[in-house]
Amino acid sequence: MHWLTAAGWSRFSWLWHGFSTRKGGVSRAYCAEDAHGELNLGFTAEDSRELVAENRRRLVKAVTGDAAVPLATLRQIHTTLVRVIGTGDASRETQMLPTARGDGFMTAEPGILLGIQTADCIPVLVADCKRRAVAAFHAGWRGTVQRIVENGIGRMRLEFGSRPEDMVAAIGPGIGPCCYAVGEEVLSGFESQFAYFRDLFHEVDDSDPIRTMYPMLFLTQRAPGHSPIGPSLHLDLFEANKRQLLDAGLRPAAIKLVGGCTSCQPELFFSHRASRGRAGRMLSVIGIRGSTG
Repeated sequence: MHWLTAAGWSRFSWLWHGFSTRKGGVSRAYCAEDAHGELNLGFTAEDSRELVAENRRRLVKAVTGDAAVPLATLRQIHTTLVRVIGTGDASRETQMLPTARGDGFMTAEPGILLGIQTADCIPVLVADCKRRAVAAFHAGWRGTVQRIVENGIGRMRLEFGSRPEDMVAAIGPGIGPCCYAVGEEVLSGFESQFAYFRDLFHEVDDSDPIRTMYPMLFLTQRAPGHSPIGPSLHLDLFEANKRQLLDAGLRPAAIKLVGGCTSCQPELFFSHRASRGRAGRMLSVIGIRGSTG
């Protein structure tokens, strides 16, 4: 099994964390016929629940050393709803579907893993190193523009007495600014919320070799100014969430970018956009080591 960790976090002996990839596992719903299997961790319509449950057990064991550690997940709905949970809210039967809805959660109880599912959106893991509290956030563009990470840090301060200067954060793999083309409605959303919105967007010229070789094929009958041909607008969700962590008070050195674009690295990650909606899910997990962990 291949999974990623945040640079420097191994020094926190009390902390569990990891970012899964698609490599390893027993699922065959999204892999080539001659492949051994993949690590789909989402209960998708195309995959077997039994195989996904086995994949989840394998990830839990890889991260914690014990497959029986309960894993908590959410029904993610692209909101800013953040929950505080304990061991009673998680299940040792990791094949169970999550019942709680939301896009972020946190705990100060040891012996439980929090898991955020992604296939392009940005997972953000946060740990309070002094009070030993942890949180996980699912930040797609909708959650990001609504400040889920910034608000989530505020919720940790309220619930646990956390101070930003005691926190570390890791921004996991997601669709990168190289691939994330968005529309004007996304730009307008960020413009209405962030004074620095221009720093988050850049234009990318089309470089389709077929379009270059046969331009007549792509002529349209639309009025000038209404054709989709031209540079596309790309959004940097990594930077957007880093800026929120900084605005919440975290030190720049405390924020780690794990890296990896889910869209242009299909051999390593699942991507909803690159696969046109037919994709597995990865899990980014964080927890406080239990007494036997």
